[in-house]
Amino acid sequence: MNDDEHWMAQALALAERAAREGEVPVGAVLVRDGNLIGTGWNRPIAAHDATAHAEIQALRAAGSAARNYRLPGTILYVTLEPCVMCAGAIIHARVAEVVFGAPDPKAGACGSRFDLLPSDERFNHRTGCRGGVGAESCGELLRAFFRARR
Repeated sequence: MNDDEHWMAQALALAERAAREGEVPVGAVLVRDGNLIGTGWNRPIAAHDATAHAEIQALRAAGSAARNYRLPGTILYVTLEPCVMCAGAIIHARVAEVVFGAPDPKAGACGSRFDLLPSDERFNHRTGCRGGVGAESCGELLRAFFRARR
């Protein structure tokens, strides 16, 4: 198992936790120099907070641990392509790269719907973005969650 697969498996476990809690199953881990520095899973319903996406939760945890909201040199692994809100937070945190599992054709900001990461040159920071790591497992978890709710 390579590093991408290892970290995505951890993000997927957090997405499964979100599903058990009745949240849309998205999980995220933030890594710096091969060390886990922040984790998160979707919690908007439980937290009564529209911003409580997995990516934001991971950034908050890492920022608290690092005692700095800027997180250069980090890689964010997330099971679903980040939305515009999360992409903005990722840019402001100076995350180096996002690695996501499943694309989000309705709201993805890494090229599926919007193209904020990495190609929007209007920002003063560029965050690399790669998709498709563990896409089948990540996508199936989302599909199963929504099938069960219908």
